[in-house]
Amino acid sequence: MSSEQTITKVKKTGVAKYTRESFPVLEMTCAACAVSVESMLKSVEGVEDAGVNFANQSAWVNYDPTITNPLAFQETIRSIGYDLVIEKENQEEVREASRQKHYEAVKKRTIWSAALSLPIVIIGMFFMDLPYGNWIMMVLATPVVFYFGRSFFINAWKQAGHRKANMDTLVALSTGVAWLFSAFNTIFPEFWHARGLHAHVYFEAAAVVIAFISLGKLLEEKAKSNTSSALKKLMGLQPKTVTIVLEDDQLVEMPVQQVKVNFVLLVKPGEKIPVDGQVTSGESYVDESMISGEPIPVLKQSGDKVFAGTINQKGSLRFRAEKVGADTILAQIIKMVQEAQGSKAPVQKLVDKIAGVFVPVVIGIAILTFVCWMLLGGDNAFTHALLTAVTVLVIACPCALGLATPTAIMVGVGKGAENNILIRDAESLELAHKVNAVVLDKTGTITEGKPAVNNIMFSHDIDTAALKSILMAIESASEHPLAEAVVKYLEKEKIRPTVIENIHSITGMGITARANGHDYLIGNTRLLKEKNIIPSAEQLELISLLQLEANTVVAFAEDSSVVAIISISDKVKPGSAAAIRTLQHSGIDVYMLTGDNRQTAATIAGEVGIKYFEAEVMPGGKADFIKKLQQQGKVVAMVGDGINDSHALAEADVSIAMGKGSDIAMDVAKMTLISSDLNSIPKALKLSGKTVTAIRQNLFWAFIYNLIGIPVAAGILYPINGFLLDPMIAGAAMAMSSVSVVGNSLRLKISKL
Repeated sequence: MSSEQTITKVKKTGVAKYTRESFPVLEMTCAACAVSVESMLKSVEGVEDAGVNFANQSAWVNYDPTITNPLAFQETIRSIGYDLVIEKENQEEVREASRQKHYEAVKKRTIWSAALSLPIVIIGMFFMDLPYGNWIMMVLATPVVFYFGRSFFINAWKQAGHRKANMDTLVALSTGVAWLFSAFNTIFPEFWHARGLHAHVYFEAAAVVIAFISLGKLLEEKAKSNTSSALKKLMGLQPKTVTIVLEDDQLVEMPVQQVKVNFVLLVKPGEKIPVDGQVTSGESYVDESMISGEPIPVLKQSGDKVFAGTINQKGSLRFRAEKVGADTILAQIIKMVQEAQGSKAPVQKLVDKIAGVFVPVVIGIAILTFVCWMLLGGDNAFTHALLTAVTVLVIACPCALGLATPTAIMVGVGKGAENNILIRDAESLELAHKVNAVVLDKTGTITEGKPAVNNIMFSHDIDTAALKSILMAIESASEHPLAEAVVKYLEKEKIRPTVIENIHSITGMGITARANGHDYLIGNTRLLKEKNIIPSAEQLELISLLQLEANTVVAFAEDSSVVAIISISDKVKPGSAAAIRTLQHSGIDVYMLTGDNRQTAATIAGEVGIKYFEAEVMPGGKADFIKKLQQQGKVVAMVGDGINDSHALAEADVSIAMGKGSDIAMDVAKMTLISSDLNSIPKALKLSGKTVTAIRQNLFWAFIYNLIGIPVAAGILYPINGFLLDPMIAGAAMAMSSVSVVGNSLRLKISKL
């Protein structure tokens, strides 16, 4: 259901009309944030349903406008520390500006936290007996905890106000208690000396926790701040202003939003067509690759359809508007991409799922530890109760847990970049190893995506040098893209054009000219037939063979005889067949989809060894094919390079764009192959498996550390051997757990793909 579209629902109380709208959400930093925002939106009176997508930082709300409004949603979301952009104008710009601002804030916090934490760690670990050392550490730790780490406390407080907890809660509690306990010991050391105990301080634990967690947030925000909006770029395909032709032939410029059905518009060479319509006059070639995915521009003349977002080439066109606004093909593609992105569940990181249980459990264990020691601790009950409770909170700090995923992802993304694989989404990197079906677009993915001359086959016993010079001259005068391919081919041989005259273009068939007293013709077989030029039996056989091999055939004739046959095709990339074989040997089914005709599709599929293919497929059909595979239980990777692939890319479980394709395809896709070499696909899937293994290992060690460390910190060994874990050792253990996690992640760097 589209934005602002209303539906009617019958309820017991009568008929209620609901409106669905989408809004950008600001300040979300984890999947748990998305869950909080969603639950708060659903709690607003008058809201029938709501959903939040952490991946694209947006929320949709289905509500009764007679009961509530977007302002109420904004106030509710702000109450828990987030924000909702309800203004209709420049929503994307506001979202991007907010992301950049947040990234800079986290970067500043991380740098200062690390800079101030370093001397604290040095003093705490190596110069514990330094005069006034505790006071120096307290002065340095205070701004780290309460200024640079203030967001953890603010967010934890807001979450607590709504009876919720996340990782901010645990960070705030552990660092806050560690600082308070250390500050008490610094100011009143006599309290412990009178009981025969040393007044330990744990400022380094509090400061390092803030620095490490800030680093993890920075890694995540960096990826987000560099992400541009695919929908914004899609919308940018439509020009902001258009030229309207009035009844008296006067030209008037107006905003595209004011165009109505039946308006006559003028599109000049190089301009984008603003709305869907039908050509009334003029003739030109239009690049429709965004719709069809095919590289060869289409000839448009009176009566032909044109579509918004396609690019007019060298001629001028006048056309009558038939579909405007949300009804255009471009608007439908935008809508499909938006819905496909929005239909995905929010990114549910394992750490964030566990945090919802882990945080209250740790707090509960710390409280239970304190109570048990107060009841059973004997003479030093309070001392032991306080020490063990603080130790539990310190040792259970989520540093290792928080770094387990981002460090592995960071190294995995870096490893991908080394192998020409740009990874923009951690979720796709985690999922890619499960892929068992790969869907490939043909043009620009399996093939090079541009028409090129394979060969120019001249008849025997003729002066090819002179004919090539004439061919070069005639094709240079043509605007047809196939002519450009011929020109490029001859330029490699450094052919110079000769002087020609009487150039005449014949729409849809070719071009004629005169040179050196002879008539020349370049065109298709229809033009030969019209001019009563009959190729030889050998040439006819050659033409049939080339067409059977999915080549475009152009004839070059002098007077009444064909002197050359030109073969033009979109060549298969050198590594495509090998990459497809590698995928198939890995047990992955490979499919090819194309908007091209079936004969060409079958030829290309046979050449690269693909058994399953679909031809003459429109953009929506590609997405439907993806859905069909997913319904069969397959995890699908879509690989494409054109705007026409954007809907299918958004629909797929893992989306991969070719680096030399359209910006839109690269923006929608979560992975981009910089080199456009399909051999990078098996590497990307293998990299995913290695990264997921590293994440699982990291989480295993993080949890083992907590499972062993927390009971020991609570004093479970005291009845057995009298051992109580010192909070200082707990802090060191916490640091070592983080080091082990980072070290394990770094092993990815030396692995081979």
